[in-house]
Order: sequence, then C-alpha cells, then structure tokens
Amino acid sequence: MAIDTINSSALSSLSLNGQGDTTTNPKSILGKDDFLKLLLTELQYQDPTSPMDTEKILSQTSELATLEAQQNTNKTLESLMKSLEASSAISAIGAIGKYAKMGNKIKVEKGRDTVFTVNFESPAKKGSIKIYNETGEVVKTLPIPEGSNSDTVFKWDGKDENGNQVKDGFYKVSGDYIDKNGEKHSVEFGTFPIEGVSFENGKALLKLGGQYVPMDNIAEIFEKKG
Repeated sequence: MAIDTINSSALSSLSLNGQGDTTTNPKSILGKDDFLKLLLTELQYQDPTSPMDTEKILSQTSELATLEAQQNTNKTLESLMKSLEASSAISAIGAIGKYAKMGNKIKVEKGRDTVFTVNFESPAKKGSIKIYNETGEVVKTLPIPEGSNSDTVFKWDGKDENGNQVKDGFYKVSGDYIDKNGEKHSVEFGTFPIEGVSFENGKALLKLGGQYVPMDNIAEIFEKKG
C-alpha cells in the first residue's frame, strides 16, 4: 500500500542519518527518537484519501537530521570542555615552584599613598627600588631596607624626588639589590613565586604573595635561571 511505502521510505531515510537509539529521555525534552515516533504516528493515522505531502515528509526528516547533528555537536563540545579543564588543572599544578608575572605597574592616585609588594629571593643587604613614569624616566627612588626578604611591602606618597606630586596613572616598578652573600639580583613589582594552587568552580587559582589569583590575571609563568 502507499502508506506502507511511505513508512518504509521514511525509515530508510532516517536510518541513513544514524538513527536507532532507543534510550529514554528522563528530562522529557523532545529528542530524535521522540521526533521519529511523532513522524511515524502521523504517517500511520493520515487520511488515505489525502496522504501527507512528500515535500512535508522530506522537510520533517531534514529537521530530524539537523536535531541529531546538534545533539552530537553538543556531546562533542562537552567532552572537549572536560578535556580542556583537566589539561588546565594539570598545567596549574605543574606551575608550583615557578614564578608568575602579573604586570609590573602600580596605580597612583592623588592624595593617597600607593602600597605595593616586592618579592625578594634572598635577604637584601643594600639596593633600591626605582619608579618610572610612562616615558621611562625615574621619578622616585626608594631604598631597600637591609634584611628585606620574601614579600616586602613598600609605601610611596606619590611625590617625585623634588617633592612634587606626580600625575595620576600607572608607574613601572623595578629595582636591583645585593644580598648578604654579595650576589646581585633584579626585582620588579608583580612577580611572585607560585606557592600553591586552589580550584573554585573548576577554575585554577594560583597562590602568589599569600593570596590566590585567577590564572586569567597572570601575564607570564616562568622559571628563574640559576
């Protein structure tokens, strides 16, 4: 009969699109199996004197193929996301013991002291921290207190060497010092050893200077030579 022919053609077309999954949908969301059942039911109960238009059948089977393709794509993306999260976690753990750079500029605002932290690899004997403006000129030099070690806090009132208030903005901070063994070192604001890793909602946070910082805020991770 014509109806059987239509059913057979529809099933053949659907099988070519990789159908056949009979799993249930616990969330009651219309899936490809539900779509197929609706189509076959519609064919089964159609009016023999006015059968379904062939173009309509092709349109519905095309929609079914599109639905399946979208579901397969979603599964692939979910799998990829899990792989990326696992890879990110492994990379974060492997960064422990290395150094992270967040940027070496401090923000200066008129009327407020600027407080920043510099990390020292070994206890300092003597040295200085230099603050540069956007043109690369040194506007202020701060002495490094003898014995400064690990994370040392500095405070700057925002005034240059002549006692004039500098413009609001961002200033680069770096310095040099000699440790108690006579070895020379360079330091800069925003560079800290990575002390540990924590995870929040699947995102890695690196412990720098006693606080946890999202990896998105890290400009560079590196190993110091020597």
